[in-house]
Amino acid sequence: MSYPLDKYRNIGIAAHIDAGKTTVSERILFYTGISHKIGEVHEGEAVMDWMEQERERGITIQSAATTCFWKDHQINLIDTPGHVDFTIEVERSLRVLDGVVVVFCGVAGVQPQSETVWRQAERYGVPRIIFVNKLDRVGADYFRVVQDVKEKFDIKIVAMQVPVGVSENLSGIIDVLTRKMATFSDSDKGSIVTWQEVPAEYVDKVEELRSEAIEVAADIDDVVGEKYLHEQEISVDEIKAALRKGVISKKVTLAFCGTAFKNKGVQLLLDAIVDYLPSPMDVPPVVGLDPRTGEEITRKTDINEPFCALVFKIATDPFVGVLNFIRVYSGVLESGSYVFNSRTGSKERVSRLVKIHSNKREEISSVRAGDIAAVIGVRDAITGDTLCQEKSLVTLETIKTPVPVISASIEPKAKGDYEKMVLALRKMMQEDPSFTFSYNEETGQTVISGMGELHLEIVVDRLKREHKVEVVQGKLQVAYKETIQKPSDVEGKYIKQSGGRGQYGHVCMKFEPLERGKGFVFENKVVGGTIPREFIPAVEKGLLEAITSGILGGYQVVDIKAILYDGSYHDVDSSEIAFKIAASIAFKEGMAKGAPVLLEPIMKVEVETPEEYMGDVMGDLNSRRGRILGMEEKASKQIIAAEVPLGDMFGYATELRSMSKGRAAYSMEFACYREVPANVQESLIKKNK
Repeated sequence: MSYPLDKYRNIGIAAHIDAGKTTVSERILFYTGISHKIGEVHEGEAVMDWMEQERERGITIQSAATTCFWKDHQINLIDTPGHVDFTIEVERSLRVLDGVVVVFCGVAGVQPQSETVWRQAERYGVPRIIFVNKLDRVGADYFRVVQDVKEKFDIKIVAMQVPVGVSENLSGIIDVLTRKMATFSDSDKGSIVTWQEVPAEYVDKVEELRSEAIEVAADIDDVVGEKYLHEQEISVDEIKAALRKGVISKKVTLAFCGTAFKNKGVQLLLDAIVDYLPSPMDVPPVVGLDPRTGEEITRKTDINEPFCALVFKIATDPFVGVLNFIRVYSGVLESGSYVFNSRTGSKERVSRLVKIHSNKREEISSVRAGDIAAVIGVRDAITGDTLCQEKSLVTLETIKTPVPVISASIEPKAKGDYEKMVLALRKMMQEDPSFTFSYNEETGQTVISGMGELHLEIVVDRLKREHKVEVVQGKLQVAYKETIQKPSDVEGKYIKQSGGRGQYGHVCMKFEPLERGKGFVFENKVVGGTIPREFIPAVEKGLLEAITSGILGGYQVVDIKAILYDGSYHDVDSSEIAFKIAASIAFKEGMAKGAPVLLEPIMKVEVETPEEYMGDVMGDLNSRRGRILGMEEKASKQIIAAEVPLGDMFGYATELRSMSKGRAAYSMEFACYREVPANVQESLIKKNK
């Protein structure tokens, strides 16, 4: 059965690790009839966590997509990871979703990764509602979390529900607009929702929140505003329609509550998804560029528009090969037809189309605007590619990939497994753009790089289990970078004349430091043909090769601008290779004269600890060159925020456990690159020599 587009909801569930996202997703599947048994994360049976590594660790690693149905609506749901090492999964999911449910733990409130998710949703302009979960736990407080979200993100937020009872005595949830209380039967895992009158002691609170909701609705919608001013009766449907408008325009965020684990409040969350989050028709048309002219093109969510879709995830399946997950923005794609990849310029045949239910597949004959599905048969696509029609080319905005901050060398235990290992690593790199690997010719080692210790641990684990390659992992290495601190003006000459045809390349260049995060910029200011135009790309190529290895420790060079302003050439002896070498000579000299410095990745660390261990924890962070940013008390625990160099955080989990008798926890995410202090730089360079 095909639903009209206004009955579609493409939504994601996102949150900090351990806020209960996957449990919420599992309940959604259960109540919508997709699964007949509730899969529990702690028992390793969650449907959405289908990788062995996910089930063992009780965490989500890959975002899982599924389709379910609720009250005549089709919900395409993506459950995303909470662990910062897999942030690319959240990034690419948010890029293609129309709405997101951000889950917060009723005890912990706003945590570091929930802030990251919020910022990512903000960047892609995705409307949000929030679900405060785990209200069955001791110390949970719905209104405190709502206030926390309001203050941290500086947003207008409306509490749409009131929990009845606290922690294990949570007995029902009041809907503020209808002034009715929902209770959930224990006998059938909360499937039957019974509505009853609001208990007397909650009436005042409900009325207060209802007035707030109406005030916000009146600000958003003129008709409701008019009625509000004239003190006329406003219907529940009118309030809902106005609040929906507010959510879609990101003027307001609505808050809901419950406990997914104890089966309370999830059906009401499904109602909220249908009532308040946008359909593909409510989001603005997608904007892309014409790859030939660079002109802006908009594509409306309409089946009559030319087909275009974004590849937001790639998975390798042992039975069918490569699955390309796509979000269709316009038009229709039939199984067996052809698509054009605007990045590679190649035409490919779509052999099959499938709807995904976690790791199970259902074949379909076509997909249309608004759909999320997977394509089989497209070979050379990578995450962020646009698939479109050859006659109507368009390139959609690609997906931001974070920079790997940690690496380790690996080698296969069996000599004959090398090719098998490289093939497996290539597949993983295609699936996960935040993971890279390279071959270091100097050391003869294969180096894998990723977002954190856990990220690389999972890669090694997958090599062993999925690809049957046993590997030995070397010591973890931090991805240091190099840059310069002051401008320099240099020349690079490569002249070789030894009988016969010689080589001649001569460049005059300036190198300047750039602000952090700007990468490498090349500017050509040659005038009057002192260097022929055909040799300019060779100069840039020579520099691009040279910046992969700096002069201090052989690390990649970043945040540097190279300006080519003069040079000379020889009619016979000049060649591309000569100018390439001249550029790399100039680069080395420019680095040496530019006061080179090492940069190290700095991590934002948040430690949650009982008060009695606070002194030890802070002392330990200081000994790791940490900078304490602040402290706050939350639910009888102290939260310490700090910035610490990644190089000093290895083995921190074990250290923290023993320091706090297992009662403290921490989370960590990449913050920025910063200059390494002189004494540390010295010891790092010595170690490398």
